[in-house]
Amino acid sequence: MLRGRVALVTGVSRRAGIGYAVAQRLAGLGAELFVHHYTPHDSEQPWGADAVLPFTGAANASVDLADPDGPQRLMDAAVAALGQVDILVCNHALSGSDGPLGTLDAAMLDKHWAVNTRSSILLTQAFAAQHDGRTGGRVVFMTSGQDLGPMRGEVAYAAAKGALASITRTLADHLADQSITLNAVNPGPVDTGYATPEVIEAVNRRSPRGRWGTPDDAARLIAWLVGDDAEWITGQVINSEGGIRRFD
Repeated sequence: MLRGRVALVTGVSRRAGIGYAVAQRLAGLGAELFVHHYTPHDSEQPWGADAVLPFTGAANASVDLADPDGPQRLMDAAVAALGQVDILVCNHALSGSDGPLGTLDAAMLDKHWAVNTRSSILLTQAFAAQHDGRTGGRVVFMTSGQDLGPMRGEVAYAAAKGALASITRTLADHLADQSITLNAVNPGPVDTGYATPEVIEAVNRRSPRGRWGTPDDAARLIAWLVGDDAEWITGQVINSEGGIRRFD
């Protein structure tokens, strides 16, 4: 149970997304929620943004985490609203605006780095600064299995998300002195409404279960990682893909 703890979950802009499922799980376990959303990103994507803010009535903030000051402003808002933050789930991500080698430019690479990597590290730094160490703190990063297979059409995204996986052990070691654990989760292919029918079928063929992952598949793992039962787990990158086969 998470009663008495405050969880900050980022990227809770769409009810079909992993962030929403995580927030639901943590709330169901008794955590107080502060949810981050930034609908302008989703509005630019083919899948669009929700018309209403998820978790109406929950403490929330809309912050562009591409801004260098965005992570600190978000943490400050959460602390001002609910006191100490005990759980940080960095679920936000920049999708799209990407391409394969030969189409890249510095702006594309820098934008993915700013949103997908820099902001998560700065959020973690802000989290550690406000945490009193009396209760076990929890941080969860989200990666995408970049070390398990190629992502030729998403070089900027793969580089930025891969950096989070690579820094997990280093940050976890530093935070251990404050009784804070940090782990990264690769949820594998998750059906959040973005995939074409052709892509859905291709993934289904590679899955022993014959299906994509669901947002709640990832949410159940994350809910366990931020609870008391996972206090001895830190510095790990956990691949939760249902046995997906990346190659035929």
